[in-house]
Amino acid sequence: MIVKLNAKRVQAAKNPGMYGDGSGLYLNVAAGGTKSWILRVTIKGHSQRREIGLGSADTLTLAEARINAQKLRTEAKAGRDPIALRDNREATFEEAALALQEKLSPRFRDEKHKAAWLSTLTNHAFPKIGLRKIATIQRHDVLAVLDPIWIEMHPTAKRLKQRLEAVFDHAIGKGQRSAANPVDRALMRSLGKAGHRPIHHAALSWQDVPGFMADLTEREAIAALCLRFIILTAARSGEARMAAWNEIDLEDRTWIIPAQRMKADEEHRVPLSYQAVAILREVQGLDGNLVFPSPQSATLGIGKPLSVNAFRPLFQRMKREGLTAHGFRSSFRDWCAEKAHADRQLAEAALAHRVGGVEGAYFRSDLFERRRTLMDAWSRFATGQSGDVVELVRA
Repeated sequence: MIVKLNAKRVQAAKNPGMYGDGSGLYLNVAAGGTKSWILRVTIKGHSQRREIGLGSADTLTLAEARINAQKLRTEAKAGRDPIALRDNREATFEEAALALQEKLSPRFRDEKHKAAWLSTLTNHAFPKIGLRKIATIQRHDVLAVLDPIWIEMHPTAKRLKQRLEAVFDHAIGKGQRSAANPVDRALMRSLGKAGHRPIHHAALSWQDVPGFMADLTEREAIAALCLRFIILTAARSGEARMAAWNEIDLEDRTWIIPAQRMKADEEHRVPLSYQAVAILREVQGLDGNLVFPSPQSATLGIGKPLSVNAFRPLFQRMKREGLTAHGFRSSFRDWCAEKAHADRQLAEAALAHRVGGVEGAYFRSDLFERRRTLMDAWSRFATGQSGDVVELVRA
């Protein structure tokens, strides 16, 4: 039996998944935390079930979603296709985006991947142009969406630009827009190049990592445990903070991060050292889903991941202000080159970096077993168990 949603449950829903309200209406929570409304209906006279995106939960309340869902159910019961009816009238940008997402459904790996495709639009485009008629949106409107994040969040901005372009192309093809696609060369000239302003994260020298880890081990906060895990795995902060138990095999000492949580949109296998597994055993039982739940989870009664800002007060308490969790990936990379003498492909694979160009086209292996040896050596060094590293065998 489905327990109907209410405003409090909608607000509290944090874990990715579909939360039913009954009669085919669902609140969909994406991996990044974005929320949207989904209606599943079967059109009278047709056996195939249709899935209809109703819009973002940020702009559409539960009551409004129920009203819209009821209208669409009425159309479906009458044998009319609600999606076709929506496409045939003048559409807003948000409606056009949801229609394209639905069309692309067969290409998505799963529901999480489908929701992830929409998340950049939900976060950055819908608040500014979501309710605008897609036929009226001009280049300067799109520039207002992309420009604020073009430098500081360039990988996200690039994905957003591609999806904006796709939505406008689809709307033009559907006859919803007669003007040209506003995502054009002139827009790109206005945005400029972002590559000349890289962001460098403050990093500790690799020689100082064992001392830092010794200090960190004395601290019992969940943020300290998570940071130790980040250092030992060379993972990105978000990958570790959002880690779920169903991604981890403690016996096999393997962590498989799903594609939707990876920067490169590809699944990544992480070999876990014995020291990393020991940290995981320390946090077992804190939450049934999240590996590193926020301390607020107990108060809220629901699993909530650590905040992106969780490590800042930890660094302050350690009198290490200026450091970042991401910076330890640089410490690891320098150690690989200067101490372990690991070859470039091995070090880049450990950091889940793509190798580009011709080299990347021919280099397919993820070097998992060699990475296990590398991460075991790094963990021994980082925890002060071994100061000597034997040069790793090159491919």
